[in-house]
Formats: sequence, C-alpha cells, structure tokens
Amino acid sequence: MYDKYVSPLSERYASSEMQYIFSQDKKFTTWRRLWIALAEAEHELGLPVTEEQITELRAHQDDINYDVARAREKEVRHDVMSHVYAYGVQCPMAKGIIHLGATSCYVGDNTDIIIMTEALRLVRKKLVNVMDELARFAARYKDQPTLAFTHFQPAQPTTVGKRACLWLQDLVLDLEELDHVIASMKLLGSKGTTGTQASFLELFDGDHEKCRQLDQKIAEKMGFSACYPVSGQTYSRKIDSRVLNVLAQVAVSAHKFSNDIRLLQHLKEVEEPFEKNQIGSSAMAYKRNPMRSERIASLANYVMSDVMNPMLTASTQWFERTLDDSANKRISIPEGFLAVDGILDLYLNVVDGLVVYPKVIEKRLMAELPFMATENIMMDAVKAGGDRQELHERIRTLSMEAGRRVKEEGEENDLLKRIAEDPVFPMSYADLEKAMDPARYVGRAPRQVEEFLEEVVRPILTENRDLLGVKAQIQV
Repeated sequence: MYDKYVSPLSERYASSEMQYIFSQDKKFTTWRRLWIALAEAEHELGLPVTEEQITELRAHQDDINYDVARAREKEVRHDVMSHVYAYGVQCPMAKGIIHLGATSCYVGDNTDIIIMTEALRLVRKKLVNVMDELARFAARYKDQPTLAFTHFQPAQPTTVGKRACLWLQDLVLDLEELDHVIASMKLLGSKGTTGTQASFLELFDGDHEKCRQLDQKIAEKMGFSACYPVSGQTYSRKIDSRVLNVLAQVAVSAHKFSNDIRLLQHLKEVEEPFEKNQIGSSAMAYKRNPMRSERIASLANYVMSDVMNPMLTASTQWFERTLDDSANKRISIPEGFLAVDGILDLYLNVVDGLVVYPKVIEKRLMAELPFMATENIMMDAVKAGGDRQELHERIRTLSMEAGRRVKEEGEENDLLKRIAEDPVFPMSYADLEKAMDPARYVGRAPRQVEEFLEEVVRPILTENRDLLGVKAQIQV
C-alpha cells in the first residue's frame, strides 16, 4: 500500500463524507439510479419497458459487479458500455432496455451534476457551522478593545468581536453565492448525442411533448426541478466553472482569516489551538507555529488556482462537445471540493479553539492609545480654557518627542507624563489617565457586532439550525 501515489487530499485533508461523494461507489450507483429513472420515465410515457424489468433493475442498484465491468472495459475501452454490460449480466430480463435511447453523457454528465450538487450542500453545511462558531466568538469578545491596524500600522481601536465580524461577513457573502449556485443547478436530462433528442423523438414516434416530459420526469425522479433546456451532448462546461468559482470564494475568505490569525499569533494576542503533545518545530522546541492556519492558506491557494481548469475547459469545447474536458474534469472538480472540505474542517477547528490573551492585547493597545487619545485630551483642555491652536502645536511636538523615545531608545510611551508637565495644559496626570479608557475609542464596534449578529447572522443560523452541531476532526 506504500508503493503508489496517494493524494494528500484523501489521506490528510478531506473528510470521509466528502470522499464518499466522489467515490467510485457513489458514481456507479448513481449511474444505475439514472438508468432506473430513464426506464421508469420511458415506461410511464408508453415505451415497451415493463414493471418487471424495472423491478429487476432496482434489485441490483447497489450491488455493482465491478469485476465484470473491469474485465469488459479491457475489451471494449468504454466505461459506460462496460457498466451497461455488467448491469445486464445481473439483470438479464432488463438487459435490452438499459440505456435505451441514451448516450454516455446521460449517465456521465447527470451524475456529475448530482454529485457536485450534493458536495455543494456539504460545503454549505460546514460553512454554516463555521459561521455559528464565529458568531459565538464575536459575541463573546464584542466589548474587548484591541488595537486595529490599517497597512498593519496601528490605527483607531476596534474590538476583538468586531474583527471577527469581518471574517463572518465574508462567509455571509459566500453563503449567498452558494445558495444561488445550488438553486440554479439543473440536470442535463436525456438530450442524445448532439443535444437534439433525435433518438428519443424516434422512440416516441415524433411526439415532441413526450420528449419534453421525459426530461422533466427524469429531473424529478433524481430530485431536481428541471433540466437545462438546451445543450450539446454535454451540459455547458460553464457550470463547472461556476461551481469552482464559488469554492474559490470560500477559499478566499478562509485564506484572509488564516492570514489574520497568523499575524495575531505573531503578536501573541490570539492563537490557534495547540495540543498538549503537539510539536511546533523539529529544532526549536519552544515554538508554537500556526500550522493549521498555514494549512488553510496552502489549500486555499490550490483552490484559487484550480479555478483556471474549468475556465480553460469551458472555453475550448468545440461545438456540441469534445473529449478534452474529461481527464481534466476527473481531477479538477473532485480535488477542488476535497480541498475546500479540508479548509472548512480546519477553519471550524481553529475557530472552535481560538485562544485570546486580553492582557497582551491591552498592553499593546495602551502603548499606542496616548497618541490616539490626543484629540480628546485637546478638546478637554479647550473646555478648561486652553487655546486650541496652541494646544494642537504643543501636542504635535510632544507626540514627536515621545515617539522618538519609543522608537530610538526602546522606552515606554511617556506622552501623558509630558503633557501633564507642560504648563499649557491645565490638566493633571490623573486627569489624563481618565482619558485612557479604551472603550472610549472603539466607536460603535460593540453595537455593530450586536446589530450584525442579530439582524444578519442569527436569522441565517436559525433557518439552518438542523445543520448545526458539526465538530471538525482534522487528520494531522
């Protein structure tokens, strides 16, 4: 078992649930479900397909004789016809009506749509659970002041919970896109070799309405509302591009989150979970590397680059179809899903175990807060009778002196002491310290968290409460 390549996506990253969706069993049992749906629809529309034949097909829907199919494929070099043959071996009564009127894409493309739709729903389920955990985190730390950054330079304070809402907002946008894509998924249906349904028009003696009904019946039997109204032999490969694009958007959001966590861990303000026996570095035993966040970023890079595959495939399909999509689709679509599945498990695991260090956060914020509080100090001094223009110039000068001391001498920020000792300011050091309450400088951040969670996030979580409760297990 160790002498062949095994994809890390299956061995290390993706869940068993997502791996099953893209498994051979799922694929070929779905083929058989489609053949049963086709037979049922043809029977209902008056073709010579009997209930006994359909019953026989149903009896062998899940017990696939892979050995027979593999042996046959070596002879005929055609996967669909090999499985038609193998199904026929098990169902001698129905052998003659399996795949009646259909082309290979009837099972191949319809199965791809079914599998992608099911996989999108699993992505959605995990995304909603990440949102639930992030919402809990945001609510818990909505009032915790922290130094905000623009350009990774100290800026006006925010709160830890408000920063988490930035991550959460991205996921809300992703969920909107996911819901749109899932709702728009349709089956190929039974369109024939060039999409004209010519074989079915022949079977139904020129009855166009029965051809239309056949598509609709197959869609409903497979759990879809409709089939695409027009196609070549295949559904438009733009569908694959649309699906990979929404996966890439999830990857973008997760990557941004992972970057922020890695930066915060460097600042020692917030850390991803680190297990008791986990080793951070083979050389530096003291290290606590943010490896889960780094893995999110790594997998996200893969998914974002994977988007090009279905774009190239869709743009180079000739007329009604070419087969240069096949090998690429077999790799790019499943691996995009497996990677996003791994990303969301990691995301959920990290958020569930985030460690916040309020003392470190407070220390860094208080080191910068005197600079940010100067406007308030100046206004208080004006109220006490000071001259606004003179005060502004003195604060500017004192701030530069304090900043030089911090940067060049490595000393603490002593701006408050300098202001208290300056006769221009009619304020004591005790008066100035009162201005150092961080909560005065976070604006509406706590209220924004409350409003966002109440008005946007909680309705989503309430609507999807049946999906909640997932706990991610990561492999390594």
